[in-house]
Amino acid sequence: MSALLWASCVLLLGLLFSSSSSSCRDRDRDRVRIPPHDHVARVARFVAHQVDWASMATVSTHEPVVGRPFSNVFSVSDGPESSGTGVPYMYLTRMEISVQDLQVNPEASLSMSLAQTDFCRLQGFDPQSPLCAHIILTGSVLEVKGLEAEFAKKSLFSRHPEMMEWPSDHNWFFCKFNITQVWVLDYFGGVKTVSPEDYFLASLHRKHH
Repeated sequence: MSALLWASCVLLLGLLFSSSSSSCRDRDRDRVRIPPHDHVARVARFVAHQVDWASMATVSTHEPVVGRPFSNVFSVSDGPESSGTGVPYMYLTRMEISVQDLQVNPEASLSMSLAQTDFCRLQGFDPQSPLCAHIILTGSVLEVKGLEAEFAKKSLFSRHPEMMEWPSDHNWFFCKFNITQVWVLDYFGGVKTVSPEDYFLASLHRKHH
């Protein structure tokens, strides 16, 4: 094979690979398409549905940090894919250190960020940038039962199938995060707040540009 033909083949393969990678990136951007930043409640709902885990801060009951903030990672789901309710559900065991905190004081906060998805990386946003949308939910963690527990199970197991195999002797139970305030940082100008009423009224499926 001549040097010219070889170079032509390498160039063609490079163009094909670049085109394929660009198409994949475009599909990822379309899949994670954030609402306009002035639609604050919708942005909060969007973030809550996109992420699969959150950092939950409790008031510690354990030495040597009793009474101090204690943050831990938990898997969450606000509903099956494309069917978010805005309510973060969790699958917990009383053997877990943060859950022991909640038994004394159920108040907590949840932090979620689009840095947990591909969105910020693809856009070139640092996780701490205001443009890398993130939310903080304050409220309390409550156990759910009956029909709501069945919905929590469907919501969590559909997005975290490994949970179905977790040890049964850990006495797992379903909980929800009962939201009392929503804080949103998704653009320049400082943090914005959203009431729970406005948060739950916001449509997850409304079309945006």
